[in-house]
Amino acid sequence: MSLRNTLDFLLYDWLQVQQLSERSRYADHGRETFDAVFDTCERIAADKFAPFNRLVDTQEPHFDGEKVVLPQATYDARQAYADSGMLSAAQDYALGGMQLPFVVESAANTFFAKASISIGSNMLTTGNANLLMAHGTPLQQQVFAHNEFNGRFTGTMCLSEPQAGSSLSDVATRAVPDGADFEADPLGARYRLRGNKMWISSGDHELSENIVHLVLAKVPDASGKLVPGVKGISLFIVPKKLVDSQGQLTGERNDVALAGLNHKLGWRGTTNTLLNFGEGQYPVRGSAGAIGYLVGQVGDGLRCMFHMMNEARIAIGMAATMLGQAGYEASLEYAKNRPQGRPLGAGGKDAAAPQVAIFGHADVRRMLLAQKTYCEGALALNLLAARLVDEQHTGGEGSAAEAKLLLEVLTPIAKSWPSEWCLEANSLAIQIHGGYGYTRDFPVEQYWRDNRLNMIHEGTHGIQANDLLGRKVRMQDGAGLKLLTQRIEATAAKAQQQPELAGLAQQLQAAWHVVLSTTEQAWQWGDANRTLANAVPYMQGFGHVVLAWIWLDVASAVLASSGAALDAKAQGRLACAQFFFRYELPKIGAWLQVVQTGDTTCVDLIDEGF
Repeated sequence: MSLRNTLDFLLYDWLQVQQLSERSRYADHGRETFDAVFDTCERIAADKFAPFNRLVDTQEPHFDGEKVVLPQATYDARQAYADSGMLSAAQDYALGGMQLPFVVESAANTFFAKASISIGSNMLTTGNANLLMAHGTPLQQQVFAHNEFNGRFTGTMCLSEPQAGSSLSDVATRAVPDGADFEADPLGARYRLRGNKMWISSGDHELSENIVHLVLAKVPDASGKLVPGVKGISLFIVPKKLVDSQGQLTGERNDVALAGLNHKLGWRGTTNTLLNFGEGQYPVRGSAGAIGYLVGQVGDGLRCMFHMMNEARIAIGMAATMLGQAGYEASLEYAKNRPQGRPLGAGGKDAAAPQVAIFGHADVRRMLLAQKTYCEGALALNLLAARLVDEQHTGGEGSAAEAKLLLEVLTPIAKSWPSEWCLEANSLAIQIHGGYGYTRDFPVEQYWRDNRLNMIHEGTHGIQANDLLGRKVRMQDGAGLKLLTQRIEATAAKAQQQPELAGLAQQLQAAWHVVLSTTEQAWQWGDANRTLANAVPYMQGFGHVVLAWIWLDVASAVLASSGAALDAKAQGRLACAQFFFRYELPKIGAWLQVVQTGDTTCVDLIDEGF
């Protein structure tokens, strides 16, 4: 399959992940064990996920009055995933994990994302447990995280509220101490939560023994008022069913109730819920109020939650990438087998000549190469981000610090760029199918619907762009931007030594210089509102230059590993690099111009003019 070949090249020839085996944490591993993990995941994805992608799209979750009902295929897929050990793939041996590098775990999960993105939300369970391993008490880790890793429990993240959405400073869920002995509970300081959470993926189901909700809420001050802003937000573990200090169910249902199922455009196989906390539908221990256990310190909730959110943003970027890849593979197969039209000869078209496959038409080939370029470039970007996570955790002091800094700058791009451009790949896949692309007889319309959600999942484009321009490129006096500049210049210098790439290297350097000068110009107005009004165009231009850097670095690795003979795959990768520099990189001028001039067209229009 093209995905496996691409993964192998990016991991072993480009990122050199086999070198991680030289580190003590990964000493038991090598390419053989990594490949064995990929073989297993590829097989499970093909057997338990891919055949049911359409089924879970059409047989959406429904509430029968007592419980959420899902197709049997969802239970089987989730169990197969849990049995594979992937929930704890990167964890210590002592926890039953495999101590795999995060980049290998991420690569292995691509097979499931491509096969059926909505048949399960294992990413949330792993992210939930990872957060508790970083910020929870030892007993919280043992009772909740360990049971998520072994598959007994599943996990969610509960941030958004119906009235607040992404504006977390407006969170209104309240948490009050539960009794005079609230601080003595072995599972953590015990509170009673009351509030509502919206858009909670996998918020209710019967797939596991228990559901561990991580909930953002505010603890009232001495006057009973909620602290304004995000500084007053705390984080709580709120299990659907209460457990004892050994992790065993007590038989008590917590006061967490399903208020409704949201029916989305895509990801229809995953339950998406409105949850009511503490409204008394399931009174617990004699009163209303959902019991929750404090994670970390009061007021420290957002910092803890972002441990999970940054990881989730990389995963969403990878999900978008794989949906684009699935559409590309489907449209490539269709183009090779769909006869339509005739080639144009010197005398025009010969109507008597046999039809040719649309694969031979120039515009179809353009759309196919665009998809391949977007998806493989996005995959490389997200694997690089995952590799930086490994460096941050297992590298030397200096390289770990650099990886952390570089990851801060790249994470908004790793999430947003694939969710925009791999969605465009899905749109092109529909276009190649023609009228059939809009029907459910072919899978590409579902891939587009599933992928459209990723521009909103884990922070919209606007949120990511404000983070990038408003914070990430300026933090520590621009240290992250300077480090990225060094990496880009190093790639360009290396490519300058390869005659086939020297022109692209010069083009990259010129484009990056425009990004750097635009970054300076963006803040010349002394008005953050004016600057951030064009944060999304800035991020689009920034992201395209980052992808140009990625493609140039990949192309350099292609030439270095291929020698004099370029096989078809190598030629394909070089064509992608060339396509990106010729067709895509020139687009940055229009995006960055409005940033450079501080254009205010959008904000100046009077409200009545819309």
